[in-house]
Amino acid sequence: MVSIYRNEDIIRIVAFIPPGHKHVRLLIEAKDQSILLQEATTAAIVRAYVNVTTHPTRRVVELTGGYVDSGKNGYARYQLIESGRGEDEVLAEVLDMLEQYRYDDA
Repeated sequence: MVSIYRNEDIIRIVAFIPPGHKHVRLLIEAKDQSILLQEATTAAIVRAYVNVTTHPTRRVVELTGGYVDSGKNGYARYQLIESGRGEDEVLAEVLDMLEQYRYDDA
């Protein structure tokens, strides 16, 4: 099942740094649930969004999670990175998954 949230389904969004922490959290409050995202997840979403909206031809970015052997100090070993799959393959998969929903209005 896919949950689709329209802009009017979101009550509020709060970006904050909890006391004693260094990284931003993003709280998304919808009519039916609240979602708390860690900074790394939010950053990955922003990277994917910017890659699609600013690139002249790119239509799809797929990020998949996995552990990296080495990384920057202070960063989690689990990262969301580009999958390397072809755009057409990823888009076809997503459209097939959403076929039963009215995603054009989402």
